[in-house]
Amino acid sequence: MAPTGPAGAHPPADPQKSMEDEIESILQERIMVLDGGMGTMIQQRALSEEDFRGHEFKDHSRPLKGNNDLLSITQPDIICDIHKEYLLSGADIIETNTFSSTRVAQADYGLEHLAYRLNKVSAQVARKAADDVTAQTGIRRYVAGAMGPTNRTLSVSPSVERPDYRNITFDELVEAYKEQAKGLLDGGVDILLVETIFDTANAKAAIFALQTLFEEEYAPRPIFVSGTIVDKSGRTLSGQTGEAFVISVSHSKPLCIGLNCALGAVEMRPFIETIGKCTTAYIICYPNAGLPNTFGGYDETPEVTAKHIKNFALDGLVNIVGGCCGTTPAHIRKIAEAVKFCQPRVPPSLSQGYMLLSGLEPFRIGPYTNFVNIGERCNVAGSRKFAKLITAGNYEEALSVAKLQVEMGAQVLDINMDDGMLDGPAAMTRFCNLISSEPDIAKVPLCIDSSNFSVIEAGLKCCQGKCIVN
Repeated sequence: MAPTGPAGAHPPADPQKSMEDEIESILQERIMVLDGGMGTMIQQRALSEEDFRGHEFKDHSRPLKGNNDLLSITQPDIICDIHKEYLLSGADIIETNTFSSTRVAQADYGLEHLAYRLNKVSAQVARKAADDVTAQTGIRRYVAGAMGPTNRTLSVSPSVERPDYRNITFDELVEAYKEQAKGLLDGGVDILLVETIFDTANAKAAIFALQTLFEEEYAPRPIFVSGTIVDKSGRTLSGQTGEAFVISVSHSKPLCIGLNCALGAVEMRPFIETIGKCTTAYIICYPNAGLPNTFGGYDETPEVTAKHIKNFALDGLVNIVGGCCGTTPAHIRKIAEAVKFCQPRVPPSLSQGYMLLSGLEPFRIGPYTNFVNIGERCNVAGSRKFAKLITAGNYEEALSVAKLQVEMGAQVLDINMDDGMLDGPAAMTRFCNLISSEPDIAKVPLCIDSSNFSVIEAGLKCCQGKCIVN
């Protein structure tokens, strides 16, 4: 059963209250519950290629089995039923079936033209399920528009031979995320959830798309941001630590920030603790049902998952909990029961007066920080050697200049490509992309240095960390 009583029941929305205020007021009272794995439940239904195609796509030229997001169009009743199973198991928030509903990800199936429709239809299906269960139980339910990371990355080259090459640009990702977000918002979502972030640069593109839409076309909605720590190293796939990730997205002032996927609750705990100590946002946590077994399945029972998450709650670590891969309505029911009477995490009051920067690792500058060493040899106006290397197109050797500065103690790396003989934006992009491929350099924040704003923009679009602009 869903949470009941004073902590669970909420009156109809106050029309004078923003959605962010409404959700925040609940988060201050109790721990909210997110749904579990959509893919897990779809797999249990053992759908065929014909089921995925439906009538509309029966003659489509490419295989469609596995394109779970398409089921919102071809099998909406199945998706709606899954949503309702989670809601009736205690979920306050359900995610739309749109993890891969960008034109970037749908290109694999030849369905990129459906991106807006997929998102709008999925949001409508989730909205109907949430409203039906709200009416049935008297407890307000919410819909989060799921925005996955896509299958491309801004910080890692797909080519070993060309570390500066990218198969997508920041601007292309922004447009793809705008299209996705428009569909979700037009379909009636309450929250935008940028999730399973393995590359923070991609997430920054999604956040920029949302902020642009909120400025130009749509009433603001709460933004939730959830990263993915891939293993016990405590880093994302693109190399950032949890704290660096938080600093990198803090400009968006997300209502909630946290982690999902890749790890079970036990493995995720230390990283949730770390993130919670360095943000005033609320913490969202939805781990897998343990680690995958030899066959890629998940064996952790609902009771075990709920026990771990209850310990998170008892120790004051979380505000929203749920499940990711391998979790089912049974997991969510046990989680909801486990945290029902637990107090929510109280966001900390962080020290003021600190400048927070990040590369792959965090860098704090505060009242008691000594002089900060900024490496200034990657500057075509200040280093003749560096200028000659860049002008000659010898970027790989120029990269060694950057590496040496970090090895010699530079805590921030200044990059300047202002030279009349250079295409400044192209040079800045190429060099910043090369830096991203070298963890020993990329660990420190960058200072993007130029008198040309297009060059500054080019540099910022390549950096997953939080930079200085000069």
